[in-house]
Amino acid sequence: MLLEACDWLKHTWLSTLIRESKWGFATVEMGHLVALAVLGGALLTLGLRFFGLILEYQPLEAAVRDLRRLIGFSFLAMLVTGALLFADGPLRYYGNSAFRVKLLLIGAAVLFGLQALRFANRYRHLTAAPLAMKFTAVASLSLFLGAAVAGRVIGVL
Repeated sequence: MLLEACDWLKHTWLSTLIRESKWGFATVEMGHLVALAVLGGALLTLGLRFFGLILEYQPLEAAVRDLRRLIGFSFLAMLVTGALLFADGPLRYYGNSAFRVKLLLIGAAVLFGLQALRFANRYRHLTAAPLAMKFTAVASLSLFLGAAVAGRVIGVL
C-alpha cells in the first residue's frame, strides 16, 4: 500500500514540477539545509545552556522561551522541505535504508526533545538543569545529528 502511494506521488504535478525544474530540487534542498542549520544551532545553544556552559546567568525558563519558537519554526520548515524532497523521487526513497533510519532517528529525537522541554517547564525556576534534563538534551541533539548524517548517506545508497 505504501509503495502504491509512492507511485501515485511520483505522478503528481508537484513531484513532476520539482523533478523537471532546473532549480526546483536545489532550491528546496537549500531551504532544508538552512532549516537544519538553524535547528541544530538552536538545539546546541539550548543544550549548552542546560549544561551551564553558556548564558549561565539567564534562567532556564528564559532560554527555553527564547529558543522554543525558533526550534519550532525550523523544525516545521524541515518537515515541509523534507516532504518536498521526498516528492521529487518517492520510489527512490521508498527502498532506501538510510532514509528509513533517518525517519526513525528524527522520531526518536523529537520524543527526547519534547521530554527536554517538559523538564524545562517543570524545572523552570532552577538556574542549573538536572541530570535527566541534560541527558535528554544530549540524546535529542545526538539523534538529530544522526538523522543529518543518514540524510547525507541517502544519496550514496
